[in-house]
Amino acid sequence: MLAGLTVPLAVATPAAAQTGTFAYVANFFSDDVSVIDTATNTVVATVPVGDQPRGVAITPDGTRVYVANNNTTTVSVIDTATNTVVATVTVGANPIGVAVTPDGTRAYVTSGSGGVSVIDTATNTVVATVPIGAAPVGVAITPDGTRVYVTQPGDDGVPVIDTATNTVITTIPVGNAPLGVAITPDGTRVYVASVGSDSVSVIDTATNTVVATVPVGDFPQGVAVTPDGTRVYVANFSSSSVSVIDTATNTVVATVPVGANPLGVAVTPDGSRVYVTDAGLDNVSVIDTATNTVIATVPVGDGPEGVAIGTVAAERTPTRLTLRAEKKKKGKDAVEALGAGGRHGLTLQAKLTAEGRPLAGKPIDFTTDSVLLCTDTTDSRGKATCKVPRKQDNDTCYTATFAGDDTHEPATATVCTDHSRSGWPSEPENSEGMSVIPGQALTPAART
Repeated sequence: MLAGLTVPLAVATPAAAQTGTFAYVANFFSDDVSVIDTATNTVVATVPVGDQPRGVAITPDGTRVYVANNNTTTVSVIDTATNTVVATVTVGANPIGVAVTPDGTRAYVTSGSGGVSVIDTATNTVVATVPIGAAPVGVAITPDGTRVYVTQPGDDGVPVIDTATNTVITTIPVGNAPLGVAITPDGTRVYVASVGSDSVSVIDTATNTVVATVPVGDFPQGVAVTPDGTRVYVANFSSSSVSVIDTATNTVVATVPVGANPLGVAVTPDGSRVYVTDAGLDNVSVIDTATNTVIATVPVGDGPEGVAIGTVAAERTPTRLTLRAEKKKKGKDAVEALGAGGRHGLTLQAKLTAEGRPLAGKPIDFTTDSVLLCTDTTDSRGKATCKVPRKQDNDTCYTATFAGDDTHEPATATVCTDHSRSGWPSEPENSEGMSVIPGQALTPAART
């Protein structure tokens, strides 16, 4: 189907990922994955994988991408933080489609050998193999993670796998030679593209029966549903177009011309863009869902097929938060004053640093027993303060919290007062970075 598309391609050096939304495109003939930054529609990295990659899926947390290498018995696992392959998993022969469960713990991979391999993503090992029969191709998982729908073009059916037992519980007859499959966000409908009948079958998951058949373009393959569940985008390979289905009426409401021989299709998490792999032109067409027009074309590798989109968060800088309490009153009544808040109460002072340097302009919440006392913003020295109200209990713990942001990790620190015994306790162990005052027991700063 894709013969004659081979063109030499220089492989770029893998680049570190940045925070943002990225499209991962499996290039069948160049044996690599193009990483597209959807903010700029440019390729920011090219990752070499196995021989003839086809299916691609990203984990819900955006940390890993699973790529099925069709001319092998392997799946390549890409670390999105570095855009490098960190594991290679042996599965059934000629793997094609791949999907990851909503909780990210399992990846289901269809194989031309006639089965579905189940990968434990924590160990990247196959923990089960589900016999299917005729070679399965497409695969999609319900939002609750309980069912896996697989297309089986040789038998014109859709086997349904129970993920609790990893067994086939039923097979649903659909159109001729089904390939692409996608499930609505609410899990009530499954859309299956059948290349032999130029149609999309709509399956009701409550009954596992076909409730509608939608005529689309010629030789439909890839299918994707928008995050709001209102539209389905279908890549028509032979007519070089994308059909847009309204899920409320199950009718085609638009047909979008794209590049030659579209195969894969994926929608951005915000639903604003659709990315379509044009296998005949070695590029990706970007569709604006508001107008259903192509607004950009991105050159990628040789023979692009599968595409998956996810949000990747860059590593954040660790932070450290320390907390001290200061009392105003001095002398023999210090214990009483500290325990009761005294005439002047307590002043809590937190200091926030990152890599040893103060962080300014960051909000710090001061709490006790989960009750917010006050919020202050760190100054140029990384310090924030809070004056504690009077009449606090003798045994009181105060916590300062930095919630974190796009570039910095969160951090907390806690300090406790304890006046249940006479005299002053000695400085506790592991209290580095915090000031200890008489009558005070400290909990060391903790970083999450």
